[in-house]
Amino acid sequence: MCVVDELVERVDDQDRVLGVVVSRRQAIREGWLHRVAVTVCRDERGRVLVHRRSEQLLRFPGFHEVVVGGAVDVGESYEQAAARELTEELGIRVLPRLLFTFINRSGLSPHWLGVHEALVSDTVAADPDEVAWHGWLTEPELRSALIEWRFTPDSHEAFSRYLAFRTTQS
Repeated sequence: MCVVDELVERVDDQDRVLGVVVSRRQAIREGWLHRVAVTVCRDERGRVLVHRRSEQLLRFPGFHEVVVGGAVDVGESYEQAAARELTEELGIRVLPRLLFTFINRSGLSPHWLGVHEALVSDTVAADPDEVAWHGWLTEPELRSALIEWRFTPDSHEAFSRYLAFRTTQS
């Protein structure tokens, strides 16, 4: 079972670093705000990468996700964390673009979520310790999957805000 516990920085309700380093497990248990970076991956055809989390993971094992990501490490920016997570989980080396941040209260505990977007090739080398399955879905297929499959709370919240953001940018 994956039990690595990252160190994160506590932040305030304005996303300012407080200078206090804690374990992510403690931040979740205490409900302290910290940062998480996620990326919506699209291919050149506009499809969205969806994956199912490994059954070995502590948080939401076996759930599907629309986003790839994890905790922002101490001293990292949202963009650096998002790029690191893409490399670790999917073997993708790309600098994702930060679109927006918000306080997400739909997961295990409140946290600032930095939502990124990246255009990636359809060649993914997923880490089997993190990702049990992955596939590319069109937006209509994804909308159906979000209803039929079990997704993480972050996926639902981040993707609905992502779609709203894209609509305002059109």
